[in-house]
Amino acid sequence: MGFRSSASIHTVSKLGAIPYIPVRTQRNTFAMKHLKAFESALDTIHDEGRYRVFVDLHRHKGEFPKATARFEHGEREIIVWCSNDYLGMGQDDDVIDAMHEAIDSFGAGSGGTRNISGTTRYHVELEKELADLHGKSGALLFTSGYVSNDATLSTLGKILPELIIYSDALNHASMIEGIRRSGADYRVFRHNDVEHLRALMENDDPERPKVIAFESVYSMDGDVGPIEAICDLADEFDALTYLDEVHAVGMYGEEGAGVAQRDNVMHRLDIVEGTLGKAFGVMGGYIAAHETIIDAIRSTASGFIFTTSTCPVMAAGALASIRKLRSDDGRKLRKSHQAQAALLKQKLRDAGLPLMESETHIVPLLVGDPEKCKALSDTLLFDFGIYVQPINYPTVPKGTERLRFTPGPVHTEAMMDDLVAAILAVWKQLGLDEKAA
Repeated sequence: MGFRSSASIHTVSKLGAIPYIPVRTQRNTFAMKHLKAFESALDTIHDEGRYRVFVDLHRHKGEFPKATARFEHGEREIIVWCSNDYLGMGQDDDVIDAMHEAIDSFGAGSGGTRNISGTTRYHVELEKELADLHGKSGALLFTSGYVSNDATLSTLGKILPELIIYSDALNHASMIEGIRRSGADYRVFRHNDVEHLRALMENDDPERPKVIAFESVYSMDGDVGPIEAICDLADEFDALTYLDEVHAVGMYGEEGAGVAQRDNVMHRLDIVEGTLGKAFGVMGGYIAAHETIIDAIRSTASGFIFTTSTCPVMAAGALASIRKLRSDDGRKLRKSHQAQAALLKQKLRDAGLPLMESETHIVPLLVGDPEKCKALSDTLLFDFGIYVQPINYPTVPKGTERLRFTPGPVHTEAMMDDLVAAILAVWKQLGLDEKAA
């Protein structure tokens, strides 16, 4: 698309002929001048081998993890190995039926923000279900897990004067952004290092309000936060606890409430944050806490107040998914999922590949080079029909680039054998042999 000429167009008014330059033309000089900055930013990303390309996927209902990848010059059938729909609930018949019923009954959109006609029966029931799931007296829906973290943490600093937030060094970007926007003082403690956290808290005024923000499952390494030990510190220093269970809800605990439920510490957590877009298979985010905390966030957080609410069809699907995962069906799915993750890990170990050991369902494979990581991903896709995205900086530190596999109950052992054989073939081709154990 080229730029238009800056020739004047005249209009007639009471003052006579007035030269008029279209807004688009007026900004051409600005665009040409500053476009180079955007080009330079992209050049840097390309040079570092971390430019991201999105694959156009057509998932086939009922056939996950099989899908069709669409490219500029054709299509091919693939196996998806990097979906966060961990349990395949996005393909579940009960979830889809609930969504069909909702769209037939309520229509497509929500109609506005929650306080301007955007609250439906599904929103109310879903929040009650989420509160009950986490053993809290209240819950609040957001449009995504990112928004729930950003909006809640940024609002805590406005509600609690002189607040100090203690943040794990590997917290998600949404938590970091919310903490920065809160206006509160913050301290960053070394990842999962309770003694470092203690030292930081001991150095601060005991009278100031405090919040410890951390995660249960850290999605890139697959390790777990020391929830009980952090709760002990919170009790000692009279601090609130804020736990992100995004990669754990649906996946752990008797009813799928997360690691806190599995470890019997849910009652010790003040605010639990989760997502509806991973194990629950739909879309959205939420927090669960005491009803007074929920009401204060609901009444104060701009990220909630000024955003169109989740579509009823999404809320209906999430409600059906949560209820199913709280049942025996959910317990069977979780057991099968853990078995499949353990099986893939063992196959990677047996093949001598540099598995990054984890205690969860996350299966990371260390590559350690951004260009080779991208090349490995591309070759697996184009030559073998295996789809797994490269994980590069800034998602992970430079030098720790990896492929991150998320095997699920629907991945067969034959698929795993094909995956490992393909990785070994490309691994050698890229000269990565020295990284194998």
